[in-house]
Amino acid sequence: MANTSHGNILIGQSGGATAVINASLVGAVEAALVDERIDGIYGMHYGIEGFLQEDMLDLRQQPRSLWTQLLLTPSAALGTCRYKLREGDVEHAIEICRRYDIRYIAYIGGNDSADTAHRLALAAQQMQYELFVVSVPKTIDNDLPYTDHCPGYGSAARFLAKATMDSAMNTRSIPWHYPVKIIETMGRDAGWLTAATALGKRDEADAPHILLIPEQRFVAERFLQQVEEVYRRVGYVVIAAAETIRDEQGQALGATGQVGTDAFQHPLLSGAAQYLVDLVKRELKLRARFDKPGDLQRMASDCVSTTDRDEAYLVGKRAVSALLADESDKMITLVRHNAPHYHCTTGLAALTQIANEQRLLPAEYLTADKTMVTQAFYDYALPLIGEPLPTYPRIEQVKVQR
Repeated sequence: MANTSHGNILIGQSGGATAVINASLVGAVEAALVDERIDGIYGMHYGIEGFLQEDMLDLRQQPRSLWTQLLLTPSAALGTCRYKLREGDVEHAIEICRRYDIRYIAYIGGNDSADTAHRLALAAQQMQYELFVVSVPKTIDNDLPYTDHCPGYGSAARFLAKATMDSAMNTRSIPWHYPVKIIETMGRDAGWLTAATALGKRDEADAPHILLIPEQRFVAERFLQQVEEVYRRVGYVVIAAAETIRDEQGQALGATGQVGTDAFQHPLLSGAAQYLVDLVKRELKLRARFDKPGDLQRMASDCVSTTDRDEAYLVGKRAVSALLADESDKMITLVRHNAPHYHCTTGLAALTQIANEQRLLPAEYLTADKTMVTQAFYDYALPLIGEPLPTYPRIEQVKVQR
């Protein structure tokens, strides 16, 4: 039976902002605006951390024109947070919900945000308060299980593919100047973003030539052999490396400059790029440098995948539909269909299966030596990045004859 009760909805954004996270917010707000079962539409100001301080924004009072503009705006318009719930927080959150008659929560975020949503749903049940909580997937890391992919990934993947192509063009123009280049990507424990740097690679000589992903332990001797072999064959080497790659003992290569941990005890690393540059210089006596796109890979508005934006909007909209159908303690998922052409529908997965879990890069997406992606990865990722990547022409090496 359809839900006919009334109540207020609370929408929040959490974790690392992306180029399309606002599309999920817009999808949820626009769905809520047209449904008579929803009274107030509230936004968490700076995620659950702000909500615990009763810092909320009245989204019904915003001009309607705002939502079409936010659809094209990167970053988290409500403000975001990286806050791990402490003792007493969930009970306090439910009491705030009681006072403001909040009956529905849509929380947009990744693994840690899914854990927050799960804990809120459980607390409401234990405290006998009717509250429906749905998690809306978002992460450039693309590591949430039970969904084909995550909103945010397609745009970050597009950025990294183009950035790798463009940066490599500079290296190719004067290869003896800095013959070894490291491009450092985000991704925490999963190699999805590092793999995306290869999406513009069309032949063996194209960059990147070596991928270093978190799923594979780094062996310095093997790496140096690979660099030397590519250098002899191509004349320069472009390496895409995840910031979190670890050595054979499990120690992150960027741990030397570690500056602590975040609220969820994820290490805040200086990154692997400097270590790799120093290693190449010392052992191979080759000049080397690195590019670190940093936040640009999450936030570059000029590289947004329209497919990614549309799907981010879709999961936000579907979250409201699920809440009004009395679904709770669930996450919206994207379900891929390849026929007659690529498109996605949505599903639901229990948060008990998702909270604090990670989906790593599958073995079939990597070559036998684990340093490059296979055609299966191209088939998976190319539909997510929107328009085809550019093809750069090359001048044929036809020498002038006397």
